[in-house]
Amino acid sequence: MTITQNTDTALPEVLFTGGGNPTVDRRILRLVENRKLRRIYQGIYTSNLDSPLESIVLRHWGEIVSHLLPGGVIGYRSGRDARPVDGRIHVIRGKAPRALALPGLTIRVIPGPGAVVGDVPYKGIFLAGQARWLLENLATGRGVAERVIPRTELEAELDKILTIRGEQRFNQLRDTCRALADTLGRVKEFQRLDGIMGALLGSHESRKLHSRQALARAAGRPCDPDRLALFDSLFGSLHASPLPEVLATADTGIALENFTFFEAYFSNYIEGTTFMVSEAEAIVFGGRLIPNRSEDSHDILGVFEAALRAPWRNRPPKTADDFLLWLRNINALVMRARHDKNPGEWKTRDNQAGATLFVAHELVRGTLREGFERMEALQDPLARALMTMFVVSEVHPFMDGNGRTARLAMNCMLSAAGQARIIVPTVYREDYLLALKSLSNHADAVPYLRAMTRIQAWTAAFDYRQPRPALYQAFKECNAFEEDLRNYRLLFP
Repeated sequence: MTITQNTDTALPEVLFTGGGNPTVDRRILRLVENRKLRRIYQGIYTSNLDSPLESIVLRHWGEIVSHLLPGGVIGYRSGRDARPVDGRIHVIRGKAPRALALPGLTIRVIPGPGAVVGDVPYKGIFLAGQARWLLENLATGRGVAERVIPRTELEAELDKILTIRGEQRFNQLRDTCRALADTLGRVKEFQRLDGIMGALLGSHESRKLHSRQALARAAGRPCDPDRLALFDSLFGSLHASPLPEVLATADTGIALENFTFFEAYFSNYIEGTTFMVSEAEAIVFGGRLIPNRSEDSHDILGVFEAALRAPWRNRPPKTADDFLLWLRNINALVMRARHDKNPGEWKTRDNQAGATLFVAHELVRGTLREGFERMEALQDPLARALMTMFVVSEVHPFMDGNGRTARLAMNCMLSAAGQARIIVPTVYREDYLLALKSLSNHADAVPYLRAMTRIQAWTAAFDYRQPRPALYQAFKECNAFEEDLRNYRLLFP
C-alpha cells in the first residue's frame, strides 16, 4: 500500500503490511504507534478510528481475503453468494484446513485446487464459476454440511437456471460440469448433479428431487419461485392481521344492479376503457353499442355480466383445477369481443407493465396452483379475497383483461362470504396501483392492506338502493370520477 502523504485524509480505510516494501511497513507501524491507525488483524490496519471493526472488515472483505490468501478461490456456498453470509466465507486454497477469525468475519480455508477454467478473477482472488460451485455444493462427508447450501436450495437454483436460460443452455451447463468434474475430482458430485438436472428435464426419475419447486417442474407444473416468496410474504401478513368484516348491503334488486353497474364502469375505466357514465348506461341497460367502439362496449358488458350472475359472482372454485378453469372462463367472458387477445387462453409469450415483468408464460399454471393453495389456507374472507387478487394480478396469466379478471375473482370471494364487494374508483387508481407495486417490488404488504380495507369501507358507505342518478351524484361529490389526482382526493360520503 503506497502512502503519498502523512495526512489522515489521504489514508485509505484499510492498509496492509507485509507487501514487500519495508518503507511502507515502517510508516504504517509508526501511524499505529501514534494512534492514527487501529489494528484489525495481523498485518491489517484501518484509518477509521470510529466505526466498528466488524463493519470495516465486511466492507473490505475482498481486499482482506486477497491479502491473506492471494490466489484463493471463493467456493462452496460462498461461491454461489460471492460474499460473506452470516459472518463466514469459504476459501479454497492450499493443503491444510484452517480458520482465520477477524472481527465480524471468519474465513474458512478449505484444501483444494486453485483457479480453473470458468473461475472469475476478483481483486487478488477468484470467484468460483457456476459449474464449480454447483459441483462443490453437492459434496458430502464429515463436516461438509456447514459449507454447502441445502439440497432444496440447490434444486431451486437449477430450476431457475432452466427457466431463464432454457433447455439448450441448461444442457450446455451440464456438459461443462461433466468436463470440470474430472479436473476437480468431483465425479461423484457430478453424478448427483446429473441426476437432478435430468429429473428437472424429465429424462430421469423425479425421486432424485427434494424441493417442492423442482418436484413441481418434474410433474409438468413449473412455478415462479420469486412469486412464491411474494405470495408467502403476503400470506403471512394476511394471516397475522385482523381485518374488518364489512357485510354486503347490495345483493338484491335495484341495489345489486346499481352496484354492479358502477363496479363494471370503474373496473374498465381503470384499464383505459373509458366512457361517460351515460354512454355506459346505454350499453348496459339500453343494449346499445357505441359506434366504432364495439370491443370497448363488450368489455363493460362482460364485466357487468360476470359481476351480476352466478357462478362468477359468488361461487368460487373449490380445487386448483377448478380455479384455473374458472379464471379462463371469466377472462373469456370479459374479453369475448377481442379475438386478437385470445380471450380465455393462457398467454403464449411473456408480458410486462412498465419495468415489471410478470410470470413467464410457461410458469403460469404452476404458479397459479401454488397461489390457490395459499388462498385456500386463509379463513378470513377479506384475506382470501386480497390474496386472490394479488395472485392473479402478479401472474398476469392472459394477454389482456388481467386486472379486470383479478378484481372479479377478488369480489367473488367476498360475495361468497356475504361480505361487501370492492369498487376502485378513478380517483383511487394511483393508491390502488402503487400499493400493488409496493407489494410486488418490495414485499411490503402494509400499503396494500391499508389501501384495500379503506376502499372497501368507502364502497360500502353508499346507499345503492337509491335511483342511479342520485347514486351517481353521491359518487361525484366524493370525487370518484376525478382523473386529476393532484387536486382531488377520495372523500367519504
